[in-house]
Amino acid sequence: MAVTDFFAGEIAAELLKMLISITRKACLCKPSAEQLIVSINQLLPIINEIKYSGVELNITRQTQLDKLSRALQDGHELAVKVLNSSRWNMYKNLQLSRKMDKVEKKISRFVQGPLQAHVLADVHHMRFETTERFDRLDCSTRRLEQQLGSMKIGSSNGSSGGEGWWMEEAVMKMDEDDMYEGNLVKVGMELGKQKVKDMIIEGDDMAVIGINGIGGSGKTTLAREICRNDEIRSYFSNRILFLTVSQSPNVEQLRQKICGFLSETKLKGCADIAPQCNTVTPTLIVLDDVWLLSVLQQLIFKVPGCKTLVVSRIKFSSSVLNSSYELELLREYDAVSLFCHTVFGTTSIPLGKDEDLIKQIVEKCKGLPLALKVIGASLRDQSEMYWIGAKKRLSRAEPICESHETELLNRMKLSIDYLSEKVRNCFLDLGSFPEDKKIPLDVLINIWTELHYIDEEEGFAILVELSNKNLLTLVKESRAGDMYGSYYEISVCQHDVLRDLAIHMSSVGSVNHRKRLVMARREDGVPNEWETDNDHPFLARIVSVHTGEMGEMDWFRMEFPKAEVLILNFDSNNYFLPPFIENMPKLRAIVLINYSTKTAEIHNLSVLGNLTNLKSLWFEKVSIPQLPKKTILPLKNLRKISLLLCKINLKDESELDLSQLFPCLTELVMDHCIEMTVLPSSICQVRTLKSLSITNCESLEELPSDFGKLLFLQILRVYACPKLKMLPFGIKNLVWLEHIDISQCVNLHCLNEEINGCLSLKKIDMHECPQIKNVPKSVSGLRSLRLVICDEQVSFHWKEMEKELPGLCVQVAEQCFDLDWLTE
Repeated sequence: MAVTDFFAGEIAAELLKMLISITRKACLCKPSAEQLIVSINQLLPIINEIKYSGVELNITRQTQLDKLSRALQDGHELAVKVLNSSRWNMYKNLQLSRKMDKVEKKISRFVQGPLQAHVLADVHHMRFETTERFDRLDCSTRRLEQQLGSMKIGSSNGSSGGEGWWMEEAVMKMDEDDMYEGNLVKVGMELGKQKVKDMIIEGDDMAVIGINGIGGSGKTTLAREICRNDEIRSYFSNRILFLTVSQSPNVEQLRQKICGFLSETKLKGCADIAPQCNTVTPTLIVLDDVWLLSVLQQLIFKVPGCKTLVVSRIKFSSSVLNSSYELELLREYDAVSLFCHTVFGTTSIPLGKDEDLIKQIVEKCKGLPLALKVIGASLRDQSEMYWIGAKKRLSRAEPICESHETELLNRMKLSIDYLSEKVRNCFLDLGSFPEDKKIPLDVLINIWTELHYIDEEEGFAILVELSNKNLLTLVKESRAGDMYGSYYEISVCQHDVLRDLAIHMSSVGSVNHRKRLVMARREDGVPNEWETDNDHPFLARIVSVHTGEMGEMDWFRMEFPKAEVLILNFDSNNYFLPPFIENMPKLRAIVLINYSTKTAEIHNLSVLGNLTNLKSLWFEKVSIPQLPKKTILPLKNLRKISLLLCKINLKDESELDLSQLFPCLTELVMDHCIEMTVLPSSICQVRTLKSLSITNCESLEELPSDFGKLLFLQILRVYACPKLKMLPFGIKNLVWLEHIDISQCVNLHCLNEEINGCLSLKKIDMHECPQIKNVPKSVSGLRSLRLVICDEQVSFHWKEMEKELPGLCVQVAEQCFDLDWLTE
């Protein structure tokens, strides 16, 4: 507790007593004194609460309380003068009255201004703390569900078919926070956790502590465990920021996050953060996966009270780190325990198993937790002869060089070699995406269906298999899990060592003859190795590029006669699409993702004009210019368009005919396109459209009046569109519509009376639609309706319909208190 808080409280109490005395005297100061008493009575309980709460204030609030304390002190001194002044000295009383007015106005301004902002800020902090606690609770619930076998629950209709149960089983399998950790214990970690914890707590006020070790040794797991530790959380009052840096970091963006966290404001620049903060609440900044000293030096802020924990494969020098801990590999007992837990579900070798064989395989894993888990998962439920063959293959995996990590890559390759060819190829495709980034599941499914000629259900089954073998982790978003859920609500994470393994296995042979041409790390331009060999065609089926800003002259001519998938990852505000797209006659899928903090302007969009085989487009965080009318031919095979966080130019929307440009489009996804106010009316002419998702578009005001022309539409999602007030009347013509989601459309007034025309409708999700008070009687004609998710206030109307609609299930949605508006 700051000293100022104490004195502010004492002064306010004493001042209040004097003001009461003043009001009893008939003087000119009486009105101001009475008003000041009201203000002090409002402030005094708050000041006392701060005074006795034991909570340390940040620098901004402390400064404001200092000013309030001075104002109260001035009021106290003024009150003394008023009490000592003769009531007959009119001139002096007039002067004191004016001064009393000034004091009263100053304190009133604080009550009506900064004090209100403090309340909002407290609510904002409470939101983050509550969300974090709910996340931990949700994580614990998932673990309990796993142990109870909830993964074996089928789909809602009782059959084992459909994709809903696949999603539920896979998503419940693992949680992002538990990636590559033991489900029962963090094996062999307690000693290291205690050492690092002591270094942090006992270190000086601006200490920088390091954790280093080879990839897959459990560094990140250890860092996360330290952040969860009750003693650490108490020491730092839960002020802990965890950031992943990676090999291709956006340093400025990371600095902005740290600055904002330290100052509790979103700063545009942070060069002057240190001088502003003389003292701060103890804060811990965790920098995970740091590769370069130059990057680390930019991310360390020498601010009193701010300590930094650096997690890296590299042991940085003592000139940067005050102390460091090198993570030891697991000893035999702990290694066997983790391996057995992965394979058998126990922490020791079960009776009847070949102890020598198990220990020989564990020894080949060299004590690396990730290798133990991956290799163990590949041997689960296999025969003894299979194990013997695996041991022999592990023994032959000699290192290419003396690097322990390279040797382990070769040993872990065994787990991939045992996969079927189709599943192995799908795993290798994961190396095409940047490290430490979530991969949208929708993108993966699109790529796999085009490359490996599988359907969506089989693609998801492959993901489940890879997840079960600890080769990736599925991360569930809030809406994922049912058969009408979209794949873009689930994402995939992969340990960087496993990504290295995928790239390692894909980089065999010359550059021109590889099936996957991948830039493993972000670079300023196209690799020199590619330019050297560009006289000959590249035979890759997947091409993945990861750069910064690219202009027209930054590209060079390349031929890709067999390329079917192009992945363009970048972080910049401007991006010129590569001209070599014209030399990709077989291209079927394009993925364009901007990892910058701002939306990027896209140029050379006309290069897509001749891609007659293109089936899928995924654009993320880009500004799409007005479509060129003459240079783009109809993309007759394009089936799916996904636009996320995009700005779309619809100024000449009346002249834009989407049915001519995309005559075979079946699925359109638009998420967080916040500046879009209307949909192009020509979308209603795309008669082939089966799924339309317009979500989190806060400016969308209405759907086209011709919406009923989408006769073959089966799925309609318009959730979280707060300005949408009504559904179009033409909805009655959508006889094939099976699912409609209008949840979180807070200004939607009602369900249309004409909705009874949707004869195939099976599910309605309308939770968090507070304006909808009633249900039209016409819904009694929805004979196919099986599930309604709604708020409690309207649920009884639906339950009255259960008699007329046999098989209908009404589910009351749990209340979700969302304070995201506070951050805007």
